[in-house]
Amino acid sequence: MVKNYTSQVPASRSVAHIENSLVKHGAKNIIKIYENKKITGVVFIIEVSEKDIPFRLPARIDKVEKQLRKTIIRPRSGTLDRIADQAERTAWKLLADWVDIQMSLIELDLVELIEIFMPYIYDHKKEQTFFEQIKNNGYKLLSDNNT
Repeated sequence: MVKNYTSQVPASRSVAHIENSLVKHGAKNIIKIYENKKITGVVFIIEVSEKDIPFRLPARIDKVEKQLRKTIIRPRSGTLDRIADQAERTAWKLLADWVDIQMSLIELDLVELIEIFMPYIYDHKKEQTFFEQIKNNGYKLLSDNNT
C-alpha cells in the first residue's frame, strides 16, 4: 500500500515542514497555492547561478483521493469526506518526506538542487512546470536528443 496512507499529520504541518526545509536550503518568496480552501501547491524561488528561478511543487491531492477511493467497496455515511481529508494529509506528508530525502542527497553532495527540482521549474505565465511543458509537447525535447 501507499506510504503515509494513514497519516494523521495535518497538511498544514507537512507544508510548514516543507517550507522550513526549503528556506534552510536557500528558498525565498514561498507562496502557497489554494484551491477550494485547500493548499494544492507551493511555489518558491531559489537562486541558481545568480538567477532567481521559480519552482512549483504540486500536491495533486485529487489523484491521491482517486486512488484511496478505489479501496472502498461500500462507503458509509461520511466515508468519502474522510477519504478527501486523508488524501490531503497523505499527499502533503509524502511530499514532505520526499523533500527531506532530496535535501539529504543535496547535503551529501550527491546531487545539485537544480538537478532534483528541474522538473518543477515554474513558468508563471504559462502556469506550467518544466515537466508539464515537455509532456504537453509530446516529450519531443526528450526524443530529439535520444535518437
